[in-house]
Amino acid sequence: MKHKKFMRKTRESFKQKKFPEPKKLSIQNISLETRKALIEGTIEKISQTKGPTIFIVSDGTGTLALKGFQKPGERAFPEIKEGDVVKALIDIGEFKGEIEGEIKKISKLSEKEKQVLLEKIEKEQISRSEVKDMSFLIKSPILDKLRGRFVKAAQEIRLAIIQNRPIIVRHHNDTDGYSAGYALERAILPLIEEEQSSEKAGWEFFLRAPCSAPFYEIDDSIRDTALSLRNVAKFSNKMPLVIITDNGSSPEDLFAIKQGKVHGMEFIVVDHHYSREDVISKEVLTHINPFLVGEDGAKFSAGMLCTELAKLINPGVKNINQIPAMAGLADRIDKTNPEAVAQYLKIAETEGYSKNLLHDISTVIDFVSSKIRFMEAREYMEVIFGEPREKQKELVGLMTPYIRKMEEKGLTISKANAKIEKLNSITLQSLNIEETFGMFGFYPKPGMCVGMIHDDLQKTKSITKLVSIGVMASAITIRATDDADFSVHDLITFLNKKIPEAFVEGGGHKNAGSITFLPNKKEEVLKALKEFVRK
Repeated sequence: MKHKKFMRKTRESFKQKKFPEPKKLSIQNISLETRKALIEGTIEKISQTKGPTIFIVSDGTGTLALKGFQKPGERAFPEIKEGDVVKALIDIGEFKGEIEGEIKKISKLSEKEKQVLLEKIEKEQISRSEVKDMSFLIKSPILDKLRGRFVKAAQEIRLAIIQNRPIIVRHHNDTDGYSAGYALERAILPLIEEEQSSEKAGWEFFLRAPCSAPFYEIDDSIRDTALSLRNVAKFSNKMPLVIITDNGSSPEDLFAIKQGKVHGMEFIVVDHHYSREDVISKEVLTHINPFLVGEDGAKFSAGMLCTELAKLINPGVKNINQIPAMAGLADRIDKTNPEAVAQYLKIAETEGYSKNLLHDISTVIDFVSSKIRFMEAREYMEVIFGEPREKQKELVGLMTPYIRKMEEKGLTISKANAKIEKLNSITLQSLNIEETFGMFGFYPKPGMCVGMIHDDLQKTKSITKLVSIGVMASAITIRATDDADFSVHDLITFLNKKIPEAFVEGGGHKNAGSITFLPNKKEEVLKALKEFVRK
């Protein structure tokens, strides 16, 4: 009897005792030691599993998964919708190595509380997106002129990550394009995983893929849009931020960019190719290109620019310091801006990358890109770029001799089939790519074939006024020496005036680029090209 009386008093005493309320915490300050917390934030998405309902909450400092459970597979807290601003009392736990919260109580904030919190979240996000370290890897007046555009791009990318917005990186399908895309990937992925507290978030919120043309064409734009709209419908994702690099600055890119914007996509362009008119900047969040500040894009490659951007996005980014030297060498920037490439090469050498090794890695990238074509191939490209270094060394050592033999064979075949003619003071060298190599899957790629015979003729015959072209059914790849006084952009203008019905398009640099045209106009285009060279 006394025992029952004692137990009753103990229970009453326990009920009357005041326990401290859980602390209101920002998500970034939550750890497994927290145990209990009161949080406020916006419901980013809701997923129903066979067990609990998962609510993804963001408060501007981070993102946390909260689980609510009623019955297996039954929607918990049905009054809470995506986009609601809530406060939740949670127990902190762990699931598959990731911190999560178990909901004890959850409710919507009042309209006044909601507005206060949303303003606080916006300020927090903008503050976190600010670039603190604005230094570049090398000293360059071109980079200094572009500094404001770099900072704007880095802040927009950081803000997209903080706001849980997917990011798509589209790049050209060569060493420079892959270097640009990979440098951004290395900077962005760790920030996404940190923001989401999940290693798998990098797959849901990031995609890097080469473009199927030397510009961001409508095909790629529609694919990106369709995939993103599907993810919005299926996973409640936001529409993405698309970064176009080593492409993006030309009028040919405009339609595809506008198409994506109709559906809520936003764009950043990082390019170095010349365009006679800037039609892109007004359509994108920011546009980085040397020609926009009166500089020559042939003096900085996309891989060089994107490595500098990557360092601003994520100062702690690893394994990219060798990339700008490799990209610069691959795009022959050492011929137009030797000072910059020399600075980058010194940095690469401190990382254990010699000039010869960078050339070898570039060779493997070009070869592999011709085989994987437009796949993302994230893990395979990581190995080529040195993740891990031991496997990179083994792979590059294995493949380089094999690829060099293919290049030697390609040069021999190309030289045997090239036609050389004199057009006044200019030597024109032409190679019919498809008749020589077939249409698909050949290596070296058309641009490389033309580049090899272009270099070889200068070296073996000491020809200084040289234009070399690789002819295909509906395209021509072009290389020219400085002494030839040639311009790809002037050629395109000339052809469109001379043969408007051929619908010639193209781009590139002054002495290196490509054009496309209607297949049935090939002979007329070739005749007009010779007329242009002869002038």
